[in-house]
Amino acid sequence: MTAPSATSTAASARTARPWWMTALAGFCLATVLFLVPRDLFNAGARDVEVWLGFELHGAAARLSAPLHWAIFAIGAWGFWRARPWIVPCAAGYCFYVALSHLIWSEASPHGQGWPMGLVQAAALSLPGFLLLRARRGLRASA
Repeated sequence: MTAPSATSTAASARTARPWWMTALAGFCLATVLFLVPRDLFNAGARDVEVWLGFELHGAAARLSAPLHWAIFAIGAWGFWRARPWIVPCAAGYCFYVALSHLIWSEASPHGQGWPMGLVQAAALSLPGFLLLRARRGLRASA
């Protein structure tokens, strides 16, 4: 039996995917598999999309829904392939969602005011901070 070559070892180290990236790829894929049929076949969900905390209704919601699908599909692919850009992009998306919840809580008639928005924003920022921390660990081990 021969020892693995240096190039094959380096290649496998480069493509090694941490368990949490696999989990996030699965989460993103499951989100796409949930969103697409919901947005296509559920009239109530199909007619509302939220972007930066503001609700879009009707045609604007239906036309912008595929952007959400694309975001999560790209996330699934990026995490599955362990692309170096996916972790900071996903962290940024977490912070964007947190800000959106803060805005939505105040701007929407369905919101519960800015105090609840702050609670939601803090909770939804946590995954972003964890992703940034994990990124530092990825760079240290490379």
